[in-house]
Amino acid sequence: MSVVLAKENNQESVEMRKVYCKALQECARENEKVVMLDSDLMAAMGTKPFQTEFPERTVDVGVQEANMIGVAAGLSVRGFIPFAHTFGVFATRRVCDQIFMSCAYAKQNVKVIGSDPGVTAALNGGTHMPFEDLGIMRGIPEMTVIEPADSTVIDNIVKQVADIYGMHYIRLVRKFVRKVYEVGSSFEIGKAIKIREGTDATIIACGICVAEAIDAAKILETKGISVRVLDMFTIKPIDKESIIKAAKETGAIVTAENHNIINGLGSAVAEVLCENTPVSMERIGVQDIFGEVGSLEYLKERFELSGVHIASKVEKVIARKNQKCE
Repeated sequence: MSVVLAKENNQESVEMRKVYCKALQECARENEKVVMLDSDLMAAMGTKPFQTEFPERTVDVGVQEANMIGVAAGLSVRGFIPFAHTFGVFATRRVCDQIFMSCAYAKQNVKVIGSDPGVTAALNGGTHMPFEDLGIMRGIPEMTVIEPADSTVIDNIVKQVADIYGMHYIRLVRKFVRKVYEVGSSFEIGKAIKIREGTDATIIACGICVAEAIDAAKILETKGISVRVLDMFTIKPIDKESIIKAAKETGAIVTAENHNIINGLGSAVAEVLCENTPVSMERIGVQDIFGEVGSLEYLKERFELSGVHIASKVEKVIARKNQKCE
């Protein structure tokens, strides 16, 4: 793992979907077994350049997501490395049994890409807003579950999972996200990335909430509060060592995720803490409600996912920690 942090967390100049497509094309050039499957969303996902370069390795099944997973499983049986994409709601809820039975239980090598996670579905609204996909996927045995913070991570991770046999679920924002890492950084699946050091509390975040966690740490720094920030981009297998270390050294944890607080990152971290180092903990995430239509900025405020909300939770958890020490 070789990570270089971005100096500024501004919006990236390239959409994440374009970086995904480019990375997949590079994988396909190096390995003739890499194939792409889609359910009538190549225009939305920006993967037509892959189809143009590798038409014989592109399968568009139409709006038949369950069938797509079945085809991916069959391709895996024949030795191919299928990357199958659709919106996150369809890549998990709609095809759960096919992923479980045809892929995971059958020990196949399928990479499931679920786009528009959580509030990033924005104007597509509540029906297309997956707040439960991480929980569904992390509940499947031997499934690796990943949510990149930015395009640098997706570029590196796609190339890694193409070479790793097994089931992977990758949560992917289609459009622009804020930059967290410099191009060329590399990441180790299953290992958290320490973005900031801190002593008073730790924020453990994933996906778009990583940049918000950095904002929160900067807000708190002006108040004299020192906060550690971890990017837990691998939700499963989760980095227990980093969680336990943070709990022992800072004594308070806040998790931040663009997902239901039930059965996502917060739940995974709580499981580790309860079994190893119980400390005061708070969770930022969607409070077990359905999504709605709105701009990304509106939805981040509506569901209290912004840096300001994270900072408030950190102050709350530090107060709880201090009460225990009195």
